[in-house]
Amino acid sequence: MSLKAKSNTKMRIRAFPMTMDEKYVSNIWALLKNAIQEIQKKNNSGLSFEELYRNAYTMVLHKHGERLYTGLREVVTEHLVDKIRVDVLESLNNNFLQTLNSAWNDHQTSMVMIRDILMYMDRVYVQQNNVENVYNLGLILYRDLVVRHGCIRDHLRQTLLDMVARERRGEVVDRGAVKNACQMLMVLGIDSRAVYEEDFELPFLEQSAEFYRLESQKFLAENSASVYIKKVEARINEEAERATHYLDKSTEEPIVRVLEAELICKHMKTIVEMENSGVVHMLKNNKTDDLGCMYKLFIRVQEGLKTMCECVSGYLREQGKALVTEEEGGNKNAIQYIQVSSH
Repeated sequence: MSLKAKSNTKMRIRAFPMTMDEKYVSNIWALLKNAIQEIQKKNNSGLSFEELYRNAYTMVLHKHGERLYTGLREVVTEHLVDKIRVDVLESLNNNFLQTLNSAWNDHQTSMVMIRDILMYMDRVYVQQNNVENVYNLGLILYRDLVVRHGCIRDHLRQTLLDMVARERRGEVVDRGAVKNACQMLMVLGIDSRAVYEEDFELPFLEQSAEFYRLESQKFLAENSASVYIKKVEARINEEAERATHYLDKSTEEPIVRVLEAELICKHMKTIVEMENSGVVHMLKNNKTDDLGCMYKLFIRVQEGLKTMCECVSGYLREQGKALVTEEEGGNKNAIQYIQVSSH
């Protein structure tokens, strides 16, 4: 058919739309509903996607887009509530993350196929009525009916937090399972970090602050300043690596800020003034490497270098006074000593 003929055909359809009686609309919807359910059951091999697309196109063309959209929402809701949610709830104490991830992958796959069938509805009905597109509707329903369903939401958060806590204690955990769950939460935000942030990141940062508050006290009580600094540096690197590799990259900055606050900011004065290991000890014993490590750590935080400099300055003033006293038997003050020495 020539381009002109195609154009004329389209004009004829628009100018003289055939009427669709209720029975015909019901039959088409029944066909599409069955196809969607077969896709959800992974029985899609016998389906003709071209025929299904044509049927969905016909419904939208004849102003039955709302019926198709509402029907889709109902079918997806039914599947998520009666099948997926039940499976996930049954797995709470057995392979929970694996079950949730498997259900999530299946749901995404089925929504891509359903979106392909209903492409014309996405282009026309969705645009005209300013509603969520097919794929995003699927994400919203999965988020609200499965991932944020009461005890599933709580259990997911607690499971992820427990796994991070176990790894901090030196245990080996399934990083892949944590990564999949975090990626799922990011996708469910639909161009926003909100779901990931609310359901995981904020509780994670709170738990981390408490963990490192206690650990900093233990580290300070048991270690010298130079060992403490090395432990803090190792923890910062470890948390940054965790965020990058299996949480979400965007979590790196806030978790590092938590560590800087709990391990450095709150203990700066204590660290620099540590007896037999702080700044004075390092200066007296020419421990330039340890001073370099402290500088690298303290430069990360506000007032860090100021705290170090005050300690160094105080030590140098003491040394200067001691030098004057020693050389002049304590008879002259520092200014007189300098004036005499310069002649």
